[in-house]
Amino acid sequence: MPGVDYKIKRLAAKILDLSYYLKNIKFSRAPCVNIFTFAESCTGGMLASSMTSLPGVSAVFPGSVIAYGNGAKIERLSVTPETIERHGAVSAQCAAEMAAGALGMFGAAMAVSVTGIAGPGGGSVEKPAGTVWFAIAHHNGRMRLKRGFYPGRGREGVQKTAVLTALGLLADGLRYEIDVLTA
Repeated sequence: MPGVDYKIKRLAAKILDLSYYLKNIKFSRAPCVNIFTFAESCTGGMLASSMTSLPGVSAVFPGSVIAYGNGAKIERLSVTPETIERHGAVSAQCAAEMAAGALGMFGAAMAVSVTGIAGPGGGSVEKPAGTVWFAIAHHNGRMRLKRGFYPGRGREGVQKTAVLTALGLLADGLRYEIDVLTA
């Protein structure tokens, strides 16, 4: 069975193909359109790195935000302090606000966020190490949330699995947009 790194590279290449296709059918007259962006916490830039390793990605990916600490989530991505206080940084609510903030910041068609506890410490009974929340926000207001739990994988294992999951959400989001346009 291929390793996670191989799967990440393959999925990233597929995302680039889907992004170009979506750009061509939906935004063919626009000189520069941002198809996707990321808001990352526990992956610390690994998600963006998986895409920027591919040539030509700048035509569809303007950049991303690494908001590791709560202050950065609040200041850079407009996560409300109330969300952090009530639900915590590792929550569906925080992931949704992170994705919405990145979407607005970059004017992209969609934004994926990831926030979690990579471990090995930092967890609790309610949110043990390996707990990760994801969100994908679309330009039309559609939002999808997903919880992942990756116990016993170590810090890097949790991060890489979270990257793979986030890329899967993005690929699904791109396919959804393409299906809507070609139906």
